[in-house]
Amino acid sequence: MSTHPLTPDGSELSPLPHDFPFDPTHGYDLPRLLAVEAPPGPDDFAGFWRERYASALRVDPAPRIEGPWTTVDGVRVADISYTSADGVRIGGWLTVPADGPVTQGCVATHGYGGRAAPDPRQPPPGTATIWPCLRGLGTRSLLPGVPSNSAGHVLHGIGSRESYLIGGCVADVWCAATALRRLVPEAGGRLTYLGTSFGGGIGALALPWDDRFHAAGLTVPTFGNHPLRVTLPCTGSGESVRTRLAEGAPVLDVLAYFDAATAARHLRIPVHVGAALFDPSVPPPGQFAVYNALAGPRELFVLRAGHFDHPGEPAETAALEEAQRRFLAGAGPVVPGPTA
Repeated sequence: MSTHPLTPDGSELSPLPHDFPFDPTHGYDLPRLLAVEAPPGPDDFAGFWRERYASALRVDPAPRIEGPWTTVDGVRVADISYTSADGVRIGGWLTVPADGPVTQGCVATHGYGGRAAPDPRQPPPGTATIWPCLRGLGTRSLLPGVPSNSAGHVLHGIGSRESYLIGGCVADVWCAATALRRLVPEAGGRLTYLGTSFGGGIGALALPWDDRFHAAGLTVPTFGNHPLRVTLPCTGSGESVRTRLAEGAPVLDVLAYFDAATAARHLRIPVHVGAALFDPSVPPPGQFAVYNALAGPRELFVLRAGHFDHPGEPAETAALEEAQRRFLAGAGPVVPGPTA
């Protein structure tokens, strides 16, 4: 586990100046963050997700390469699409090494800002990666009637666990893995996952039930510990959920099935987590709740800040990405154990 970010002389970094009407640390230092627990969740939490996963596996993704291949920085890139749950067609990209063999596959998702293009620097060398725009988001998977902004997207269908849009986004990950294995069969022997913010939370929800994945990297994951999260003001998607709850909507019973920290209790593959001490968009206690709850091998990279420009950020981001590449390249397959 990494330690609290320090200056070169070994002293702790000074607090970050900001203009937010709340403290983006919410009063938590590192020891307190490492003590945040995950809610136990409903009794049928695992059953709910296993049933949804089984349903997603029955979907024929019918993946297609859309248009010509191009080569950028030693990586071949193509537009792709595939079918996910509920017949939703998902758009995205596929990247493969321009030279050398494919040694593993990766599903790489995005934050609530969506994705306009793949970033092939993120996965380890030799990786065939599918970069889906999850339903309702990005430039490739917009849906009629579904808000593409985080405040509206995170509330869409929240009236029931069956209709909540986040469940469809999780299915998009499972179907992306099926599509990748169809498009690049040699990628299926070792499959990893990368997700940031929204994608980090979606990954924590998707991975425990899918034994095709062998390792994951989650950065500043959202959706962790909803009962705590809705008490903490923020500038991200959690604020619209907090507002909806304050208006009297009974959303916590549904959100209990979509808690990334509860799901992490069931996640036994090796997972690397980048979690921030200061984050105006995703409250740090929720991020650390995901890391703390992980049931398998884990590694923590403590970020000074997330979703916030700050001194040293480029070097910090580069160090995090290098740590994740090493982790995903080196974490071997884990024999699944009994699920909690």
